[in-house]
Amino acid sequence: MSTFSGLNTAWTGLTAARRAMETAGQNMANVGTEGYTRQRVETAAAGAPAAVGRLGGTPQPGQGVVLLDVTRLSNPQLDARVRDTAALSSQTQSITAGLSAIEDIFREPGPDGLSALLAEFWSGWEDVASAPGNEAPAAVLLSQGQALADRLAQMHQELSSQYLSQHQKLAEQVNEVNATALALADLNRQVSTAAAAGSSVNELLDQRDRMTERLAELTGAEVRNQPDGSAEVFIGGTPLVTGGTARALQLNGSAVLGQGGVQLSWSHRPEGGAATIQGGAIASSLTMLATADDAGSGGPIAQTAAALDDLATALADQVNAVHREGRTVAGEPGGDFFTLDPDRPAASLAVAISGARELATGGPGHGSLDGSNALKIAELAASPGGPDALWTALVTSTGTAVRNAAQASVNASVSYVSSVEQQRSHSAVSLDEENISLLTHQYAYQGAARVMTAIDQMLDVLINRTGVVGR
Repeated sequence: MSTFSGLNTAWTGLTAARRAMETAGQNMANVGTEGYTRQRVETAAAGAPAAVGRLGGTPQPGQGVVLLDVTRLSNPQLDARVRDTAALSSQTQSITAGLSAIEDIFREPGPDGLSALLAEFWSGWEDVASAPGNEAPAAVLLSQGQALADRLAQMHQELSSQYLSQHQKLAEQVNEVNATALALADLNRQVSTAAAAGSSVNELLDQRDRMTERLAELTGAEVRNQPDGSAEVFIGGTPLVTGGTARALQLNGSAVLGQGGVQLSWSHRPEGGAATIQGGAIASSLTMLATADDAGSGGPIAQTAAALDDLATALADQVNAVHREGRTVAGEPGGDFFTLDPDRPAASLAVAISGARELATGGPGHGSLDGSNALKIAELAASPGGPDALWTALVTSTGTAVRNAAQASVNASVSYVSSVEQQRSHSAVSLDEENISLLTHQYAYQGAARVMTAIDQMLDVLINRTGVVGR
Protein backbone atom coordinates (compact mmCIF):
# COMPACT_ATOMS: atom_id res chain seq x y z
CA MET A 1 0.00 0.00 0.00
CA SER A 2 1.46 3.39 -0.98
CA THR A 3 1.69 6.40 1.30
CA PHE A 4 -0.82 8.23 -0.87
CA SER A 5 -3.28 5.35 -0.36
CA GLY A 6 -3.04 6.07 3.36
CA LEU A 7 -4.19 9.61 2.68
CA ASN A 8 -7.23 8.25 0.85
CA THR A 9 -8.00 5.93 3.76
CA ALA A 10 -7.86 8.85 6.20
CA TRP A 11 -10.04 10.94 3.88
CA THR A 12 -12.75 8.25 3.77
CA GLY A 13 -12.68 8.17 7.57
CA LEU A 14 -13.11 11.95 7.68
CA THR A 15 -15.99 11.78 5.22
CA ALA A 16 -17.77 8.96 7.07
CA ALA A 17 -17.38 10.64 10.45
CA ARG A 18 -18.61 13.97 9.10
CA ARG A 19 -21.66 12.36 7.51
CA ALA A 20 -22.44 10.51 10.74
CA MET A 21 -22.21 13.76 12.74
CA GLU A 22 -24.47 15.50 10.23
CA THR A 23 -27.00 12.67 10.54
CA ALA A 24 -26.89 12.86 14.34
CA GLY A 25 -27.44 16.60 14.08
CA GLN A 26 -30.44 16.03 11.79
CA ASN A 27 -31.90 13.61 14.30
CA MET A 28 -31.39 16.00 17.21
CA ALA A 29 -32.88 18.89 15.24
CA ASN A 30 -36.06 16.85 14.65
CA VAL A 31 -36.44 15.41 18.15
CA GLY A 32 -39.81 17.18 18.46
CA THR A 33 -40.98 16.77 14.87
CA GLU A 34 -44.19 14.75 14.63
CA GLY A 35 -43.73 11.61 12.53
CA TYR A 36 -39.96 11.94 12.14
CA THR A 37 -38.04 8.66 11.99
CA ARG A 38 -34.46 8.69 13.17
CA GLN A 39 -31.74 7.95 10.66
CA ARG A 40 -28.39 6.18 10.79
CA VAL A 41 -25.39 6.14 8.48
CA GLU A 42 -24.64 2.67 7.13
CA THR A 43 -20.98 2.02 6.39
CA ALA A 44 -18.76 -0.89 5.33
CA ALA A 45 -15.04 -1.48 5.37
CA ALA A 46 -13.30 -1.02 2.01
CA GLY A 47 -11.27 -4.08 1.15
CA ALA A 48 -7.59 -4.15 0.28
CA PRO A 49 -6.61 -3.82 -3.39
CA ALA A 50 -5.56 -6.92 -5.22
CA ALA A 51 -1.79 -7.34 -4.98
CA VAL A 52 0.13 -8.64 -8.00
CA GLY A 53 3.72 -9.23 -8.91
CA ARG A 54 6.45 -9.18 -6.29
CA LEU A 55 4.02 -7.80 -3.67
CA GLY A 56 1.44 -10.50 -4.28
CA GLY A 57 2.18 -12.35 -1.06
CA THR A 58 2.40 -9.30 1.16
CA PRO A 59 -0.65 -8.69 3.38
CA GLN A 60 -2.28 -5.35 2.63
CA PRO A 61 -4.61 -3.29 4.85
CA GLY A 62 -8.01 -2.12 3.64
CA GLN A 63 -8.65 1.19 1.95
CA GLY A 64 -10.83 2.82 4.57
CA VAL A 65 -14.60 3.01 4.87
CA VAL A 66 -17.38 3.10 2.30
CA LEU A 67 -20.62 5.06 2.84
CA LEU A 68 -23.53 2.81 1.90
CA ASP A 69 -26.65 4.76 2.79
CA VAL A 70 -28.45 6.95 5.32
CA THR A 71 -31.11 4.54 6.57
CA ARG A 72 -34.46 5.26 8.24
CA LEU A 73 -34.80 3.14 11.34
CA SER A 74 -38.40 2.17 10.69
CA ASN A 75 -40.06 -1.20 11.20
CA PRO A 76 -42.78 -2.15 8.68
CA GLN A 77 -44.43 -4.56 11.13
CA LEU A 78 -44.66 -1.95 13.88
CA ASP A 79 -45.91 0.65 11.40
CA ALA A 80 -48.64 -1.74 10.20
CA ARG A 81 -49.69 -2.46 13.78
CA VAL A 82 -49.96 1.28 14.49
CA ARG A 83 -52.22 1.71 11.46
CA ASP A 84 -54.43 -1.22 12.44
CA THR A 85 -54.84 -0.12 16.06
CA ALA A 86 -55.33 3.51 14.99
CA ALA A 87 -58.23 2.46 12.76
CA LEU A 88 -59.88 0.46 15.55
CA SER A 89 -59.33 3.17 18.15
CA SER A 90 -60.74 5.86 15.87
CA GLN A 91 -63.76 3.71 15.04
CA THR A 92 -64.62 2.84 18.65
CA GLN A 93 -64.13 6.42 19.85
CA SER A 94 -66.48 7.73 17.17
CA ILE A 95 -69.11 5.11 18.02
CA THR A 96 -68.86 5.96 21.71
CA ALA A 97 -69.21 9.68 21.01
CA GLY A 98 -72.28 9.09 18.82
CA LEU A 99 -74.00 6.84 21.35
CA SER A 100 -73.20 9.23 24.19
CA ALA A 101 -74.80 12.06 22.21
CA ILE A 102 -77.99 9.98 21.92
CA GLU A 103 -77.92 9.24 25.64
CA ASP A 104 -77.54 12.95 26.37
CA ILE A 105 -80.76 13.61 24.43
CA PHE A 106 -82.68 11.49 26.96
CA ARG A 107 -81.65 13.68 29.93
CA GLU A 108 -82.15 10.74 32.23
CA PRO A 109 -82.30 10.77 35.16
CA GLY A 110 -83.52 14.29 35.79
CA PRO A 111 -86.56 16.57 35.91
CA ASP A 112 -86.44 17.10 32.13
CA GLY A 113 -86.36 13.38 31.35
CA LEU A 114 -89.35 11.57 29.89
CA SER A 115 -89.67 9.39 33.01
CA ALA A 116 -90.46 12.42 35.17
CA LEU A 117 -92.92 13.79 32.59
CA LEU A 118 -94.70 10.43 32.32
CA ALA A 119 -94.96 10.22 36.10
CA GLU A 120 -96.48 13.70 36.25
CA PHE A 121 -98.88 12.81 33.42
CA TRP A 122 -100.21 9.70 35.18
CA SER A 123 -100.40 11.61 38.46
CA GLY A 124 -102.47 14.25 36.65
CA TRP A 125 -105.07 11.62 35.75
CA GLU A 126 -105.30 10.62 39.40
CA ASP A 127 -105.92 14.26 40.33
CA VAL A 128 -108.63 14.55 37.66
CA ALA A 129 -110.24 11.34 38.96
CA SER A 130 -110.60 13.01 42.35
CA ALA A 131 -112.38 16.07 40.90
CA PRO A 132 -114.19 15.24 37.62
CA GLY A 133 -115.22 18.31 35.67
CA ASN A 134 -113.00 20.61 37.71
CA GLU A 135 -111.08 22.97 35.42
CA ALA A 136 -107.98 23.38 37.62
CA PRO A 137 -106.75 19.74 37.68
CA ALA A 138 -107.91 19.32 34.07
CA ALA A 139 -105.82 22.30 32.94
CA VAL A 140 -102.80 20.85 34.76
CA LEU A 141 -103.37 17.46 33.11
CA LEU A 142 -103.66 18.94 29.64
CA SER A 143 -100.51 20.98 30.24
CA GLN A 144 -98.67 17.85 31.38
CA GLY A 145 -99.88 15.90 28.37
CA GLN A 146 -98.73 18.60 25.98
CA ALA A 147 -95.37 18.84 27.78
CA LEU A 148 -94.99 15.09 27.26
CA ALA A 149 -95.80 15.45 23.57
CA ASP A 150 -93.45 18.41 23.21
CA ARG A 151 -90.63 16.47 24.87
CA LEU A 152 -91.04 13.61 22.41
CA ALA A 153 -91.01 16.06 19.52
CA GLN A 154 -87.94 17.79 20.91
CA MET A 155 -86.05 14.50 21.23
CA HIS A 156 -87.00 13.59 17.67
CA GLN A 157 -85.73 16.98 16.49
CA GLU A 158 -82.48 16.55 18.37
CA LEU A 159 -82.03 13.14 16.78
CA SER A 160 -82.60 14.74 13.37
CA SER A 161 -79.98 17.36 14.19
CA GLN A 162 -77.54 14.68 15.27
CA TYR A 163 -78.19 12.80 12.02
CA LEU A 164 -77.43 15.96 10.05
CA SER A 165 -74.28 16.56 12.10
CA GLN A 166 -73.08 13.01 11.51
CA HIS A 167 -73.79 13.38 7.78
CA GLN A 168 -71.77 16.61 7.63
CA LYS A 169 -68.95 14.97 9.57
CA LEU A 170 -68.97 12.02 7.16
CA ALA A 171 -68.85 14.38 4.17
CA GLU A 172 -65.82 16.13 5.68
CA GLN A 173 -64.12 12.79 6.29
CA VAL A 174 -64.72 11.68 2.70
CA ASN A 175 -63.29 14.96 1.42
CA GLU A 176 -60.25 14.49 3.64
CA VAL A 177 -59.73 10.96 2.33
CA ASN A 178 -59.88 12.19 -1.25
CA ALA A 179 -57.49 15.08 -0.59
CA THR A 180 -55.05 12.85 1.30
CA ALA A 181 -55.15 10.25 -1.46
CA LEU A 182 -54.27 12.89 -4.06
CA ALA A 183 -51.42 14.19 -1.89
CA LEU A 184 -50.13 10.66 -1.35
CA ALA A 185 -50.19 9.93 -5.09
CA ASP A 186 -48.16 13.10 -5.72
CA LEU A 187 -45.77 12.11 -2.94
CA ASN A 188 -45.36 8.67 -4.52
CA ARG A 189 -44.23 10.35 -7.73
CA GLN A 190 -41.74 12.50 -5.83
CA VAL A 191 -40.33 9.49 -3.99
CA SER A 192 -39.91 7.45 -7.16
CA THR A 193 -38.21 10.33 -8.98
CA ALA A 194 -35.87 11.14 -6.09
CA ALA A 195 -34.98 7.48 -5.53
CA ALA A 196 -34.21 7.00 -9.21
CA ALA A 197 -31.91 10.03 -9.10
CA GLY A 198 -30.06 8.65 -6.07
CA SER A 199 -31.29 11.35 -3.69
CA SER A 200 -32.33 10.72 -0.11
CA VAL A 201 -36.06 10.15 0.32
CA ASN A 202 -36.15 9.65 4.07
CA GLU A 203 -38.10 12.81 4.86
CA LEU A 204 -40.52 12.06 2.01
CA LEU A 205 -41.09 8.59 3.46
CA ASP A 206 -41.89 10.17 6.83
CA GLN A 207 -44.59 12.23 5.12
CA ARG A 208 -45.85 9.10 3.36
CA ASP A 209 -46.19 7.21 6.63
CA ARG A 210 -48.14 10.06 8.25
CA MET A 211 -50.54 10.12 5.31
CA THR A 212 -51.08 6.38 5.28
CA GLU A 213 -51.69 6.34 9.04
CA ARG A 214 -54.32 9.06 8.65
CA LEU A 215 -56.01 7.13 5.85
CA ALA A 216 -56.03 4.06 8.09
CA GLU A 217 -57.62 6.08 10.90
CA LEU A 218 -60.38 7.21 8.57
CA THR A 219 -61.02 4.07 6.53
CA GLY A 220 -59.13 1.14 8.06
CA ALA A 221 -57.18 1.01 4.79
CA GLU A 222 -54.55 -1.60 4.04
CA VAL A 223 -51.15 -0.22 3.05
CA ARG A 224 -48.54 -2.00 0.95
CA ASN A 225 -45.13 -0.37 0.73
CA GLN A 226 -43.36 -0.84 -2.59
CA PRO A 227 -39.58 -1.27 -3.14
CA ASP A 228 -39.33 2.18 -4.76
CA GLY A 229 -40.61 3.81 -1.56
CA SER A 230 -44.13 4.47 -2.82
CA ALA A 231 -47.20 3.14 -1.03
CA GLU A 232 -50.31 1.46 -2.34
CA VAL A 233 -53.50 1.91 -0.33
CA PHE A 234 -56.49 -0.44 -0.56
CA ILE A 235 -59.99 -0.05 0.86
CA GLY A 236 -62.02 -3.24 0.92
CA GLY A 237 -59.71 -4.75 -1.68
CA THR A 238 -60.14 -1.81 -4.07
CA PRO A 239 -57.09 0.40 -4.64
CA LEU A 240 -57.44 3.97 -3.43
CA VAL A 241 -53.86 4.93 -4.31
CA THR A 242 -51.62 3.09 -6.75
CA GLY A 243 -48.32 4.71 -7.56
CA GLY A 244 -49.07 8.22 -8.80
CA THR A 245 -52.79 7.53 -9.34
CA ALA A 246 -55.53 8.24 -6.79
CA ARG A 247 -59.20 7.34 -6.89
CA ALA A 248 -61.98 9.20 -5.09
CA LEU A 249 -64.92 8.32 -2.87
CA GLN A 250 -68.28 10.01 -3.14
CA LEU A 251 -71.08 10.27 -0.57
CA ASN A 252 -74.63 9.54 -1.68
CA GLY A 253 -77.87 9.86 0.27
CA SER A 254 -79.97 12.40 2.11
CA ALA A 255 -78.83 14.38 5.14
CA VAL A 256 -82.40 14.25 6.55
CA LEU A 257 -83.36 11.54 9.03
CA GLY A 258 -85.98 9.18 7.64
CA GLN A 259 -85.42 10.03 3.96
CA GLY A 260 -83.23 7.10 3.03
CA GLY A 261 -79.79 6.07 4.16
CA VAL A 262 -76.32 7.01 2.99
CA GLN A 263 -73.85 5.10 0.87
CA LEU A 264 -70.25 5.52 -0.20
CA SER A 265 -69.31 4.69 -3.75
CA TRP A 266 -66.32 4.94 -6.06
CA SER A 267 -66.55 7.97 -8.33
CA HIS A 268 -64.51 6.26 -11.06
CA ARG A 269 -67.10 3.55 -11.56
CA PRO A 270 -69.88 4.60 -13.96
CA GLU A 271 -72.39 2.40 -12.18
CA GLY A 272 -71.46 3.93 -8.84
CA GLY A 273 -70.22 0.73 -7.23
CA ALA A 274 -70.44 0.74 -3.45
CA ALA A 275 -67.23 1.24 -1.49
CA THR A 276 -66.81 -1.24 1.34
CA ILE A 277 -65.39 0.41 4.45
CA GLN A 278 -65.34 -1.71 7.58
CA GLY A 279 -62.90 0.18 9.79
CA GLY A 280 -61.89 3.64 10.91
CA ALA A 281 -63.92 6.74 11.71
CA ILE A 282 -65.86 6.58 8.44
CA ALA A 283 -67.11 3.08 9.26
CA SER A 284 -68.48 4.38 12.58
CA SER A 285 -70.19 7.30 10.81
CA LEU A 286 -71.80 4.91 8.34
CA THR A 287 -72.95 2.78 11.27
CA MET A 288 -74.51 5.76 13.02
CA LEU A 289 -76.30 6.81 9.82
CA ALA A 290 -77.56 3.36 8.80
CA THR A 291 -81.30 3.36 8.07
CA ALA A 292 -83.58 0.95 9.91
CA ASP A 293 -84.89 -1.78 7.63
CA ASP A 294 -88.11 -3.80 7.80
CA ALA A 295 -86.55 -6.09 10.40
CA GLY A 296 -85.95 -3.12 12.70
CA SER A 297 -82.18 -3.19 12.45
CA GLY A 298 -80.19 -0.12 11.51
CA GLY A 299 -78.01 2.56 12.99
CA PRO A 300 -78.41 3.83 16.55
CA ILE A 301 -79.98 7.11 15.42
CA ALA A 302 -82.58 5.42 13.22
CA GLN A 303 -83.30 2.80 15.89
CA THR A 304 -83.79 5.45 18.56
CA ALA A 305 -86.07 7.48 16.30
CA ALA A 306 -88.11 4.36 15.56
CA ALA A 307 -88.31 3.59 19.29
CA LEU A 308 -89.59 7.10 20.00
CA ASP A 309 -92.20 6.68 17.27
CA ASP A 310 -93.26 3.36 18.81
CA LEU A 311 -93.49 5.00 22.23
CA ALA A 312 -95.56 7.90 20.91
CA THR A 313 -97.87 5.50 19.07
CA ALA A 314 -98.28 3.28 22.14
CA LEU A 315 -98.97 6.30 24.34
CA ALA A 316 -101.62 7.68 21.98
CA ASP A 317 -103.25 4.32 21.23
CA GLN A 318 -103.46 3.12 24.81
CA VAL A 319 -104.63 6.42 26.32
CA ASN A 320 -107.11 6.99 23.48
CA ALA A 321 -108.49 3.45 23.75
CA VAL A 322 -109.30 3.81 27.44
CA HIS A 323 -110.46 7.40 27.04
CA ARG A 324 -112.97 6.40 24.36
CA GLU A 325 -114.46 3.81 26.72
CA GLY A 326 -115.27 6.47 29.34
CA ARG A 327 -117.87 9.17 29.69
CA THR A 328 -117.57 12.90 30.24
CA VAL A 329 -119.32 14.68 33.12
CA ALA A 330 -122.12 15.37 30.63
CA GLY A 331 -122.46 11.64 29.90
CA GLU A 332 -121.02 11.87 26.39
CA PRO A 333 -118.60 9.20 25.09
CA GLY A 334 -114.96 10.21 25.23
CA GLY A 335 -112.98 10.99 22.11
CA ASP A 336 -109.26 10.80 21.39
CA PHE A 337 -107.06 12.42 23.99
CA PHE A 338 -104.00 12.50 21.67
CA THR A 339 -103.68 13.04 17.93
CA LEU A 340 -100.68 12.17 15.78
CA ASP A 341 -99.53 11.70 12.22
CA PRO A 342 -98.88 7.95 11.62
CA ASP A 343 -95.97 8.82 9.32
CA ARG A 344 -94.12 10.74 12.05
CA PRO A 345 -95.67 9.88 15.42
CA ALA A 346 -93.08 11.29 17.83
CA ALA A 347 -92.80 14.57 15.94
CA SER A 348 -96.55 15.15 15.64
CA LEU A 349 -98.04 13.98 18.96
CA ALA A 350 -100.40 16.58 20.42
CA VAL A 351 -103.25 16.85 22.97
CA ALA A 352 -106.69 16.92 21.30
CA ILE A 353 -108.69 17.87 24.43
CA SER A 354 -109.29 21.53 25.19
CA GLY A 355 -111.02 21.49 28.58
CA ALA A 356 -112.38 19.56 31.54
CA ARG A 357 -115.80 18.91 29.97
CA GLU A 358 -114.15 16.87 27.19
CA LEU A 359 -112.32 14.53 29.56
CA ALA A 360 -113.93 11.11 29.82
CA THR A 361 -113.20 10.62 33.51
CA GLY A 362 -116.08 8.29 34.40
CA GLY A 363 -117.29 4.88 33.40
CA PRO A 364 -120.50 4.23 31.46
CA GLY A 365 -123.54 4.68 33.71
CA HIS A 366 -121.50 5.65 36.79
CA GLY A 367 -122.60 9.28 37.01
CA SER A 368 -120.99 12.63 36.39
CA LEU A 369 -118.78 12.52 39.50
CA ASP A 370 -117.24 9.14 38.72
CA GLY A 371 -113.46 9.07 38.13
CA SER A 372 -112.97 5.37 37.50
CA ASN A 373 -112.02 5.78 33.85
CA ALA A 374 -109.40 8.39 34.69
CA LEU A 375 -107.93 5.94 37.21
CA LYS A 376 -107.83 3.27 34.50
CA ILE A 377 -105.76 5.62 32.35
CA ALA A 378 -103.44 6.32 35.30
CA GLU A 379 -102.94 2.56 35.72
CA LEU A 380 -101.36 2.43 32.25
CA ALA A 381 -98.19 3.53 33.99
CA ALA A 382 -97.72 -0.05 35.21
CA SER A 383 -98.71 -1.72 31.94
CA PRO A 384 -96.07 -4.26 30.74
CA GLY A 385 -96.31 -2.94 27.20
CA GLY A 386 -97.07 0.63 28.20
CA PRO A 387 -95.11 3.82 27.44
CA ASP A 388 -93.13 3.61 30.69
CA ALA A 389 -91.96 0.09 29.92
CA LEU A 390 -90.98 1.05 26.38
CA TRP A 391 -89.10 4.10 27.61
CA THR A 392 -87.29 2.14 30.31
CA ALA A 393 -86.25 -0.49 27.77
CA LEU A 394 -84.93 2.20 25.39
CA VAL A 395 -82.96 4.02 28.09
CA THR A 396 -81.55 0.76 29.44
CA SER A 397 -80.48 -0.58 26.05
CA THR A 398 -78.88 2.72 25.09
CA GLY A 399 -77.03 2.95 28.40
CA THR A 400 -75.76 -0.60 27.97
CA ALA A 401 -74.61 0.16 24.43
CA VAL A 402 -72.78 3.28 25.63
CA ARG A 403 -71.06 1.35 28.41
CA ASN A 404 -69.97 -1.46 26.10
CA ALA A 405 -68.77 0.99 23.45
CA ALA A 406 -66.83 2.98 26.04
CA GLN A 407 -65.11 -0.17 27.29
CA ALA A 408 -64.26 -1.21 23.75
CA SER A 409 -62.90 2.28 23.12
CA VAL A 410 -60.70 2.10 26.21
CA ASN A 411 -59.33 -1.28 25.16
CA ALA A 412 -58.67 -0.07 21.61
CA SER A 413 -56.99 3.10 22.90
CA VAL A 414 -54.73 1.09 25.19
CA SER A 415 -53.74 -1.12 22.26
CA TYR A 416 -53.08 1.91 20.08
CA VAL A 417 -50.98 3.66 22.72
CA SER A 418 -48.99 0.45 23.25
CA SER A 419 -48.30 0.07 19.53
CA VAL A 420 -47.25 3.73 19.23
CA GLU A 421 -44.87 3.35 22.17
CA GLN A 422 -43.31 0.29 20.58
CA GLN A 423 -42.94 2.11 17.30
CA ARG A 424 -41.36 5.14 18.96
CA SER A 425 -39.00 3.03 21.02
CA HIS A 426 -37.64 1.75 17.72
CA SER A 427 -37.77 4.81 15.48
CA ALA A 428 -38.03 7.92 17.66
CA VAL A 429 -35.02 10.12 18.38
CA SER A 430 -33.19 9.56 21.67
CA LEU A 431 -31.10 12.57 22.66
CA ASP A 432 -28.84 10.43 24.82
CA GLU A 433 -28.14 8.05 21.97
CA GLU A 434 -27.55 10.87 19.49
CA ASN A 435 -25.18 12.67 21.87
CA ILE A 436 -23.16 9.50 22.25
CA SER A 437 -23.13 9.06 18.47
CA LEU A 438 -22.05 12.68 18.02
CA LEU A 439 -19.16 12.34 20.47
CA THR A 440 -18.12 8.98 19.02
CA HIS A 441 -17.89 10.27 15.48
CA GLN A 442 -16.30 13.52 16.61
CA TYR A 443 -13.41 11.53 18.04
CA ALA A 444 -13.37 9.37 14.91
CA TYR A 445 -13.10 12.53 12.82
CA GLN A 446 -10.25 13.81 14.98
CA GLY A 447 -8.52 10.45 14.71
CA ALA A 448 -8.81 10.37 10.92
CA ALA A 449 -7.51 13.95 10.78
CA ARG A 450 -4.56 12.92 12.95
CA VAL A 451 -3.76 10.06 10.58
CA MET A 452 -3.83 12.47 7.65
CA THR A 453 -1.49 14.86 9.53
CA ALA A 454 0.94 12.03 10.30
CA ILE A 455 1.02 10.90 6.69
CA ASP A 456 1.53 14.51 5.59
CA GLN A 457 4.56 14.75 7.86
CA MET A 458 5.91 11.46 6.49
CA LEU A 459 5.54 12.75 2.93
CA ASP A 460 7.29 15.99 3.90
CA VAL A 461 10.29 14.02 5.20
CA LEU A 462 10.29 11.77 2.16
CA ILE A 463 10.02 14.55 -0.41
CA ASN A 464 11.84 17.45 1.16
CA ARG A 465 14.44 15.92 3.46
CA THR A 466 15.61 12.77 1.70
CA GLY A 467 19.27 13.15 0.68
CA VAL A 468 19.97 16.13 2.96
CA VAL A 469 22.16 14.10 5.35
CA GLY A 470 25.87 14.40 4.59
CA ARG A 471 25.69 17.58 2.52
